[in-house]
Amino acid sequence: MKSSPKEEDRLGTLNFAESIDLNSENRVLRATVTYLREEINKFKKRPLVVCDIKKMVDEKAMIRLPNGNYFLVEVAGHLKKDLKPGDSVIVEQRSFTVIDKLNEKDKTFSVEDFVIVEKPKVSWEDIGGLKEQTKEIHEVLELPLKQPELFKEIGIKPPKGILLFGPSGTGKTLLAKAVAASTNATFIEVIASELNQKFIGDGARLVKEIFQLAREKSPSIIFIDELDAIASQRIDIGTSGEREVQRTFMQLLAEIDGFKDLENVKIVGATNRVDILDEAVLRPGRFDRLIEVGLPLLDERKEIFRVHTKEMNKNKIDFDLLAEKTEGLSGAEIYAICTEAGYFAIRDKRNKVNQSDFLLAIDKIKSVEENEVNMFG
Repeated sequence: MKSSPKEEDRLGTLNFAESIDLNSENRVLRATVTYLREEINKFKKRPLVVCDIKKMVDEKAMIRLPNGNYFLVEVAGHLKKDLKPGDSVIVEQRSFTVIDKLNEKDKTFSVEDFVIVEKPKVSWEDIGGLKEQTKEIHEVLELPLKQPELFKEIGIKPPKGILLFGPSGTGKTLLAKAVAASTNATFIEVIASELNQKFIGDGARLVKEIFQLAREKSPSIIFIDELDAIASQRIDIGTSGEREVQRTFMQLLAEIDGFKDLENVKIVGATNRVDILDEAVLRPGRFDRLIEVGLPLLDERKEIFRVHTKEMNKNKIDFDLLAEKTEGLSGAEIYAICTEAGYFAIRDKRNKVNQSDFLLAIDKIKSVEENEVNMFG
């Protein structure tokens, strides 16, 4: 039976639409296949190795791999004039031929991954007690950064840094942040244990880059917490790991003493174990002032309570009584007591903290301390 002209037109339109749909689907499938082939090829490629240039020898390069091994290798022609010692480069895995150079921001690790860089907002008023320590820090760190001309007039070089020592939680970090805020300096906080790296030379390199970063962002204060992690007394015989810690420590001493002037860079070290520190780091000319930050006395505890409760919604509080009952506790523990007192008020669905809340909080914090002492001896 012969189709009518209208029927033929309708069928032709349908065939044309189906053809467009098939072509569109075919393009999507081809693009998907191409993408998948590219992804599979990525898995087949050999990985490249990131290493450092130690020196150029004629038209070849001496490189150091992350595991500490050295090789003398060929260099791609377009790179021969651009490479210099200290550059980070990419090499081919089998022959170690240098094929590309990394930008500074693309290096194996960035120093800012290991440190905290900030502009603190802690003021001297935020610190309870510690009047003597504050006075010494003002003389050693704040004056050289704010009024360097005073030292030029007298004809002496300003101190390079200070070492804060004492029990944990007594305000060593707060003091460093406060002086950074008062001088509008960049605060670079380093945990000393982070400087202990796996591969040979990485810790020393990290120390070098921290001081370089500090110079770039000067005026700045480098705060090295738990300094004893790298600056404990050195021994003649030790494991390879201990020798690497010593290399990092030597680099720290070299940066403090080094040929490059620290200028507006000051160093603040902090430790709970000053008794195990190496004599080399304690001598004058490195940490020029050793400042003990001990447990707060009665009047200081009272002031710490006032600082931590000034924004709390509270009834009348007898700070004298609270200070008497917290003998032997640190500033951090007093802060924990204030927080715990707030929790007691919240549990009772009150919007003000009472004296009884603080007394309960003191008992709780003290019981926790006693349990820790019994547990760990």
